[in-house]
Amino acid sequence: MKNNRNNIFLNLQGQTNQSPYLIDVDKAEGIYIWDKDGKRYMDMIAGVAVNNIGHRHPKVIEAIQQQLDKHLHVMVYGEYIQDAQLELAENLASILPENLSCSYVVNSGTEANEAAIKLAKRYTGRQEIISCKNSYHGSTHGSLSVTGNDEKQSSFKPLLPNIQFIEFNNIESLAIITEKTACVLIETIQGDAGLVKPTQEFIEALREKCTATGALLIFDEVQVGMGRTGKLFAFEHYDVIPDILTLGKALGGGMPIGAFISSKEVMHSLTHNPMLGHITTFGGHPINCAAANASINVLKEENWITEADAKGQLLENILAQSAEIKEIRRAGLFFAIEMESADKVAQVVEKCLEKGLIGFWFLSTPTAFRISPPLSISEEEIKEAGEIILNSI
Repeated sequence: MKNNRNNIFLNLQGQTNQSPYLIDVDKAEGIYIWDKDGKRYMDMIAGVAVNNIGHRHPKVIEAIQQQLDKHLHVMVYGEYIQDAQLELAENLASILPENLSCSYVVNSGTEANEAAIKLAKRYTGRQEIISCKNSYHGSTHGSLSVTGNDEKQSSFKPLLPNIQFIEFNNIESLAIITEKTACVLIETIQGDAGLVKPTQEFIEALREKCTATGALLIFDEVQVGMGRTGKLFAFEHYDVIPDILTLGKALGGGMPIGAFISSKEVMHSLTHNPMLGHITTFGGHPINCAAANASINVLKEENWITEADAKGQLLENILAQSAEIKEIRRAGLFFAIEMESADKVAQVVEKCLEKGLIGFWFLSTPTAFRISPPLSISEEEIKEAGEIILNSI
């Protein structure tokens, strides 16, 4: 039976890589996933930074059930007034700076980035886009075009034109930003590059350069947003505010959703010349909006974000006992654990899986593996996870 299910999965579903985990999921709750054989796994990647409040949080489930009793999809986004969309827009505005008060809800993080690029080009009337080397913004054509990874791009060229790349944390490279630049799209903290934080000097210089040239600054917080780094949004660590913010992953509390957010002035440029400058059929789906709204409320009510750094430090202290770990890079409860080689990373991740703990690797940083557990993880669970990782190493 198990082999038959594996064969169906491998032959009838499109595959993203040649060696998937093949965990045959039965159920998930809190920080745990169970397979069909009853084996329990500690989900120490939270579905790759999606389940920040854990799997199936009761308030998210309740919000979904209540919305199910009202309606599902009724119209393409932006035509009808719907409670779930309205409440989410109000909630997002309540937790963001004043110039980030107007949200447009889409289906995923990569769509949010696609739309943010369109918005910047439409508002500024410019065509040049600048991103960062070693960045990751998604895998659709536009998002892939601004992803600074030649290996990922090479099989899908030609991509979008008029794109240049700066070096993360290199202030001198900002000189290429000019009055011809529509936007600079940057991860507030680089994720796929193996968790690289910006220096305060770099991110302030970037903001100043964009303001001086009229280029819009876009922060991609699809992965590091919603409490992952110990702040609700990673840009709060640096007191630098973007012109456009993109969100996804953890926003939906386990449901698929994304959003790009700006001021009313900037956002409403999409309504004319041409009309329907951006349109989505399923963006703002009421079920997903209800889940996102509940997820934000959970983060407001719990102390998980304020506890994230202390919990992260506890796990870091445990892992620091291993002489085989070359470096631990961390932002809140987001880790890149650097090992001596890609082979060693694969061995550790596989051994963790055998012992009932799910870790994962970075697409562009093969010598490190990622840890990003739900923010709801307890200190006892952190200690247990730390011991499993140490033993696996």
